[in-house]
Amino acid sequence: MAGMIAQQNNASAQESITPPVAKKVPHLRQFHGDEFNDVYEWMRDTKSEEVRNYVQGQNAYTEFRLKNLASLRQSLFDELKSRVKETDMSVPTRIHDYWYFSRVQQGKQYGLQCRIPVASADDWDAPEVDPLSVPGSLPGEQIVFDANVESAGKDFFQLGGMDLSRDGRWLLYGVDTSGDERYDFRIRDLQSGEDLPDQLDGIGRACLTPDAQWVFYTVLDDAWRPYAVYRHRVGAPVSEDVEVFRESDERFWVGVGVSFDERNMVINTGSKTTSEVRLLPLATPEGEFSIFIAREEGIEYDVSFACFEGAGEQGEDVDVAIVSHNAHNPNFEIDIIDMRDHKPPFTLGEGVPVAVGSPYGCEQGDRFEPGARDHAISEPYFNPANPRILQGARGLSVDGLALYRHFALLSYRADGMPHIAMMTKSQAKEDFISHQPWRFVELQPHGVGDDFNSAADKTEAPAIAPIRLVGDADDQNHLQPGHKLYSVSASSNPSYLAPKLRYGFSSYTSPGELHEFDPATGEDVLLKRAQVLGDFEPGKYAERRIWVKARDGETIPVSLVWRPDAVTLPAPMFITGYGAYEISSDPGFSVARLSLLDRGVLYAVATFAVAERWDGAWYEQGRRLNKKHSFEDFVDATIAVQDLGYADVKRTVANGGSAGGLLMGAVANLAPERYAGIEADVPFVDALTSILDPSLPLTVTEWDEWGDPLHDEQVYRYMRSYTPYENAPSDEKPVHDFPAIFITSSMNDTRVLVVEPLKWLARLQAAGVDAIAKIEVEAGHGGVTGRYKQWEEVSYENAWCLSIMGIES
Repeated sequence: MAGMIAQQNNASAQESITPPVAKKVPHLRQFHGDEFNDVYEWMRDTKSEEVRNYVQGQNAYTEFRLKNLASLRQSLFDELKSRVKETDMSVPTRIHDYWYFSRVQQGKQYGLQCRIPVASADDWDAPEVDPLSVPGSLPGEQIVFDANVESAGKDFFQLGGMDLSRDGRWLLYGVDTSGDERYDFRIRDLQSGEDLPDQLDGIGRACLTPDAQWVFYTVLDDAWRPYAVYRHRVGAPVSEDVEVFRESDERFWVGVGVSFDERNMVINTGSKTTSEVRLLPLATPEGEFSIFIAREEGIEYDVSFACFEGAGEQGEDVDVAIVSHNAHNPNFEIDIIDMRDHKPPFTLGEGVPVAVGSPYGCEQGDRFEPGARDHAISEPYFNPANPRILQGARGLSVDGLALYRHFALLSYRADGMPHIAMMTKSQAKEDFISHQPWRFVELQPHGVGDDFNSAADKTEAPAIAPIRLVGDADDQNHLQPGHKLYSVSASSNPSYLAPKLRYGFSSYTSPGELHEFDPATGEDVLLKRAQVLGDFEPGKYAERRIWVKARDGETIPVSLVWRPDAVTLPAPMFITGYGAYEISSDPGFSVARLSLLDRGVLYAVATFAVAERWDGAWYEQGRRLNKKHSFEDFVDATIAVQDLGYADVKRTVANGGSAGGLLMGAVANLAPERYAGIEADVPFVDALTSILDPSLPLTVTEWDEWGDPLHDEQVYRYMRSYTPYENAPSDEKPVHDFPAIFITSSMNDTRVLVVEPLKWLARLQAAGVDAIAKIEVEAGHGGVTGRYKQWEEVSYENAWCLSIMGIES
């Protein structure tokens, strides 16, 4: 395997430079009768000179070890850069009386936010703007915010949000210049270009009332939890700001924003499993917030507001609340509440259901339908309350409903894929009044139902279809032509009055597209397709989903992407996954990925039958005391692709970041023989130590996801059995066959503290594992900022992955 230092370094290299050896300082961690001597815990003091020197030494060692990849890194960067249209712009989006758009210019790290005034109140056709024109040169064009100017002299620059007044004069913006996700907010007069004296520093997020008279913002505690909301009068001293809400439950994070209809200020407070919404009419900004629906432990809900114009008995408008919740159904349902009935508070389940998710396979499914828990997740689900397009859907979960002046939009997931559906507002009003199922029609870009990317079906190169389900020789998945992997979602629809819907579409092999659909006529117009320069042709690449059977009997999807005329089986494989927080790994295009595919790499994405958003049942099966299922699923997906002859075990590299970094550490321990290398980005590898300390960022709120090892011995011992750091090889239990490890992290990361990967690195190196790390000094959880810097980083990481696969050019 590629894993041992002795196998990777020649003698002369080892004489030249070696990694710094971390000292060992006894530190006994004692909980529930268990003891663990954490000899590298001293690294938690990241401000100490000793830790800083250790990081500097590790960075120098990594730079030395990978200096032979400089040419490959440069090639990857040049390829990426040559494929990107460096001077470009977005499609203008109307917000109130202006068309807003962003520009990027060749040679500049950051984008510019610009605008031009609308021609009239009825102007809903986006103006055509020449991307090559000089910013600010068009008639009426104004540069609203130039991040290149604002970031001058700063190594790190991250926007923390921008908010505009209704008249377009005032801009509230926040920036983070260290990566710690504490933002400094200012208010800019876009007429003069000057900032007001108001300074809201080191806060969470903020929003401006439409009249620009008030700012509501969140403040953070020592654990980086947004726990309170303050009100600031624009122009008044910050010392006069008033606290309007404080969340005492440390599991809950607080957010604040203006409702879509711009009538209310909304406070959302929630944990991983419980939520609550409070409202304040903007007509009375100094009033008291009222609870919309009182919180219930274990119940999540969200609410938005709209109206049915002229739907009342006397032709008056009917104000409604759209509530998405899981009070009765683990995969959520969406109810419409007629707000004429009474004032808040309302109750969960009040109103008329519009869409209901499938309870099949969910732990709590029997609450909604007796026996639902025992049904297979993939069994078709029927419910008379659902629209026709949802009848018979498999793994159905409903995500949201939005009502605009001219149309209604439904988003949902089925078969592990995102979907959107729409109908005219007049139809929605009729169905609302008559209490009948809504007549949604699924919205798909032209060609999705056809074979828009048929290279894999026509080529005689090594085919990756049909695929046999692992463990079931009698059941085949032939991957029928036309069953494509894509993501579709509503996009750039900030105005309630917009007569047309914009939505985005992309796949693994097709660059992102922005469409505009007219619900009145059915016309679908492509507004923009991301341009990939050079000789790129989508038809040269193929994408397919295969189904494999995991050790627990569940079938799980694995997405495969490859270039048929470049791949030779068994191929080098790059397999990635996340596996936590119900975050899905949906298909998406990547320019950087093309360089891997062109070199014959098989790209695989494991979408777990646990922990990710197939539906709520899968998520339940992959967290807390079921967490190991996610590791096993990833390994089983890897083994399946390898055993089918598609991937070479000796050239398989896995990748994951954050919670996906925990996944990487766990699978390295679980099945080291299946991976030549593992790239772990900002990895959450010392999860047990972190979750045992309530004073650390994120800890208490994470108990809902991982369990509470501090107060629950069963959870403690379960986590103790899989946490990557303390189960990794060490000098006391060395290994002779372990994948090479490449770690990335940042000193200012507040989500996964840098001490976690540092300790893991020290333990691995002490065991003789070929482990290296690249630690950013000025960056946060998301890494460096600036697009050229980010291209350099991904090229650096991909060069290492390719080298482990034996590809160095």
